[in-house]
Amino acid sequence: MTDRRGIAHARALRVPEITIYFWIVKGLSTGLGESTSDFLVRTIHPVPAVLLGFCGFTISLAVQFSTRRYIAWTYWFAVVMVGIFGTMAADVLHVGLGVPYLVSTTLYAIALAAVFATWHASEHTLSVHSIDTPLREVFYWSAVVATFALGTAIGDLAAITLDLGYFGSMLLFAGVMVVPVVGYRRLHWNPILTFWMAYVVTRPVGASLADWLGKPSSANGLGWGSGRVSVALALAITGVVTYLAVTRKDVQQGL
Repeated sequence: MTDRRGIAHARALRVPEITIYFWIVKGLSTGLGESTSDFLVRTIHPVPAVLLGFCGFTISLAVQFSTRRYIAWTYWFAVVMVGIFGTMAADVLHVGLGVPYLVSTTLYAIALAAVFATWHASEHTLSVHSIDTPLREVFYWSAVVATFALGTAIGDLAAITLDLGYFGSMLLFAGVMVVPVVGYRRLHWNPILTFWMAYVVTRPVGASLADWLGKPSSANGLGWGSGRVSVALALAITGVVTYLAVTRKDVQQGL
């Protein structure tokens, strides 16, 4: 963008740099979304639980969009709330409406593809290094919501429909996660493609881990309880995000 004198100025980017810290918090947030959603739905009535999740989701995005540049606390608060509400939205289709996981997985995959197609047609890029306008951020968060819902449905499809169990599902998707990593580092695959592949897959990895830790032994879990798992994950996320907020290690160059 340029000022009145025609001098170019970089616009502030609104998302973090993709570092190891990004993937750590992303993975923890997916597990927190799963365990917190389970805890709320089982502790209070599902309807007010979903409404509470929606309110948190709306507030977090409102705060995120009110900022002019990337801020660790607001960004990761939004990601966590997307994880919680995205899990609830995916579960509503199956638990509330009886939609099979295979069907919901297909629907969310189509929704994500539609977001990407519209985003690319409008902005000619899907790069997270170009999120510097409100419109691009709308596309970005739409994609994030769709990936969380898709990842939830895929994880449940593997764990329940395919009867792999939560631990087996976690191992499966941890193995799948290797594909974009090797593709990017060794085979020089497109970085945007590999980023979004990894972004989708981290959801079922984290969610399966949270379910394995929290579900009772009768459901092939370790029985720690979704409440305890949520607290542990929330503390871990708080610790990492505090470190990032202080050190600014994940702030993209030019901010």
